[in-house]
Amino acid sequence: MEISFLDMILNATLAAKAVMLLLLGMSLSSWAVIIHKWISLSRAKRKAEDGLSRFSRARDLREAVQTLGGDSSSPLYHVAQQGVEEFNRLKEAGNQGDVVADNVRRALRQGVSESMAKLGTSIAFLATTANTAPFIGLFGTVAGIMYAFHQIGQQKSASLATVAPGISEALIATAVGLFVAIPATVGYNIFLGAMRNIEGELVNFAGVFLNRVQREMNASAPSSR
Repeated sequence: MEISFLDMILNATLAAKAVMLLLLGMSLSSWAVIIHKWISLSRAKRKAEDGLSRFSRARDLREAVQTLGGDSSSPLYHVAQQGVEEFNRLKEAGNQGDVVADNVRRALRQGVSESMAKLGTSIAFLATTANTAPFIGLFGTVAGIMYAFHQIGQQKSASLATVAPGISEALIATAVGLFVAIPATVGYNIFLGAMRNIEGELVNFAGVFLNRVQREMNASAPSSR
């Protein structure tokens, strides 16, 4: 008599069912994170590329900042905000030259780090799911096999017909664990690559921003005779 995959799940031990229920919750959560991060990182990369292109074509720093359009969802927005605030604060304090450049550089670096930290939220959950799901499934399998051997001892029969159903039902937990872990692993690696690309765009933007700051300071500085 053929036994379906669903039948094996329904006939599994209580411990195996609890493990598979936990894995189901992890799977649904990881797929929600994968879909959300795919959309958000794709949008962030597009906005970073478009924003950097417009920023580079602007005539001066004021116009360049205005090209970002106050779009707080753009990863460039927070970096530019940090740089502009530090630049304006130093100008009001009367600082010039290397002091302004160094402080603005640090502010931009902090802005890049904070923007990347914001983009990286929930990524750690995928790594946790990828690393723990196989072991959680293995725990369910071990519990199921222990129960199967206990039943074999009670029935006093070690024939294949007696052993196979219990062990096959127990192995379902390991299969489910791998089913949960593989998409999480793939998603985690893809998103790490996407975030490196976005970080590269932010670093390039910070360099362009700092160059504009230095050009404006040089242009406004009194010429030496």
